[in-house]
Amino acid sequence: MVGWIEEWWLRALAGLIGSGLIALAAYRFRSLSGSGALSAVVMGTGFVTLGEPVWFGCLIAFFVTSTLWSKWKKRHRAKVKAEANYEKTGRRDAGQVWANGGVGLLLCAADAWLPSPGWLYAYIGVMAAVNADTWATEIGALSKSAPRSIMSGKAVPAGTSGAVTLLGSAAALAGAALIGGVAAALLALQQQHVGPAAGAWGGAAALVAAAAAAGLAGCFADSLLGATGQAMYRCRVCGSDTERGVHCGAAAERVRGFAWLNNDRVNLLSSLLAGAIGWALGMLLL
Repeated sequence: MVGWIEEWWLRALAGLIGSGLIALAAYRFRSLSGSGALSAVVMGTGFVTLGEPVWFGCLIAFFVTSTLWSKWKKRHRAKVKAEANYEKTGRRDAGQVWANGGVGLLLCAADAWLPSPGWLYAYIGVMAAVNADTWATEIGALSKSAPRSIMSGKAVPAGTSGAVTLLGSAAALAGAALIGGVAAALLALQQQHVGPAAGAWGGAAALVAAAAAAGLAGCFADSLLGATGQAMYRCRVCGSDTERGVHCGAAAERVRGFAWLNNDRVNLLSSLLAGAIGWALGMLLL
């Protein structure tokens, strides 16, 4: 009992120091706001304390790759123009941090309390979805072809909620598959099985495929919710459609969607769906 408590405190301390250093660096590079950095410290500490490397490894893979893409994309005017109508920009606040990782932390805690492979499969689905959505947003803004509404298929302005591009969809698939690859690699290092008696390579391939499927489904669910239920506003000053309730310094008029369904909640709901798909695929196929 004493040994377990000592290990718990050591892991918590290691998580606090490690996540604190990462959050500080992210804050200084303007990837996280103050509230986002504090939330990242709490979240990172929780993952390291409660989970094995595969849990916080997938979180780090998401954060590092999405931050790199965001920083790289800021050099392109298309991204900056599109972000003018987004509710949130590249500097993540507490709402974005918890929308992207809060469900994962709950799954990690559930696995620590009642260990089951299903929790991990669901987690991989969740992280695959948030990574896919981020990659689609950051890379898809570079598309030379106009984005199209997921509902009507008609061309819409860049930055429109619920719009997709072929480049963005391909990026989403790659981002989701990456999470599966990271999870498979870390599980192999931990010498844990990722599938039935199909061999290490077969199990790893199945995990990558499941993550890709769950993540892509979550990403498209995000676009679907963005095109239907997410609150959208029209600026009373410049007349542009935006996700922001305040634009050009004035209150915007809501033209569709539910007032409570903002970008963070869309991300949360779509990641929950991806988690359910990840759990189902993990239990049925792996």
